[in-house]
Amino acid sequence: MHYNRLGNSELNISQIALGCMSLKSDSAECSCIIEAAYDCGINYFDTADLYDFGENEVLLGKALKKFRDKVYIATKVGNRWKEDRSGWTWDVSAKYIFDAVDTSLKRLQTDYIDVYQIHGGTKEDNFEEVLETLETLKAQGKIRYYGISSIRPNVFLRFTEQSNIISNMMQYSMLDTRPEKYFDRFKDKISVLARGAYAQGVLLGKAKDSYLSHSSTNMQSILTYLEELASQYQLHKETIALAYVLRKKVVASSIIGIRTMEQFLALKQSIIELDKLNIVFDESRIPKIDYTDHLT
Repeated sequence: MHYNRLGNSELNISQIALGCMSLKSDSAECSCIIEAAYDCGINYFDTADLYDFGENEVLLGKALKKFRDKVYIATKVGNRWKEDRSGWTWDVSAKYIFDAVDTSLKRLQTDYIDVYQIHGGTKEDNFEEVLETLETLKAQGKIRYYGISSIRPNVFLRFTEQSNIISNMMQYSMLDTRPEKYFDRFKDKISVLARGAYAQGVLLGKAKDSYLSHSSTNMQSILTYLEELASQYQLHKETIALAYVLRKKVVASSIIGIRTMEQFLALKQSIIELDKLNIVFDESRIPKIDYTDHLT
């Protein structure tokens, strides 16, 4: 396993991280998956207070408790469940964040959160209040660093330029190259935590007529190129997809969501394959797309 510095922090995180959203608290297998991930070198685990009504944090905290000092836990805040759990509202007020972090700490069975992330964001948010709250939590020792999870340029650029965030968790893959336009603006300050490297399974063979703003021709061109690379290098498609997002220095880690041990074992094989060689991509074979919303 390779490790990369996360932004300008002191955290050296595994280039493959475990996204825990799909792990269910009532499944013994899920605790085994978390421990297996740690055993193979994964030291960064991502969750959110939104997932499974907070039970995902409970699961992660329990599974990581015995090696808490050897791993990094990231969780998120901002999406507030309604009383009847029929949906959630957006709330990044100071009062809610202060309450939410204490709840997350309790669920995670820890005294501190390594990376506390704003789970989305809008340009209408009270930006100064959010930053003041996050800085206060750092000063209190409840969080070590903070970041965001956003694909809105008018949100993540403001945080990049006017805050001390160390990371932005963004959807990024061979089929979603929208973040690449902004990588130079992140350079030397924050890292990208890439989610969705498999493009909802489309890169691995899941049938879908369209994806984001790609034409069917461009989409098929990318899928064909991926298959050619897999054949050329004698690697699994998963490995090619991961290598694509990790080829950029600004990407500290690819966060992969796992539901079953079978999926984890496939990921483990890709981790082994990634260590064997450096894949060279022909960028002209990968049609690019850009963000079209939330630009200003």
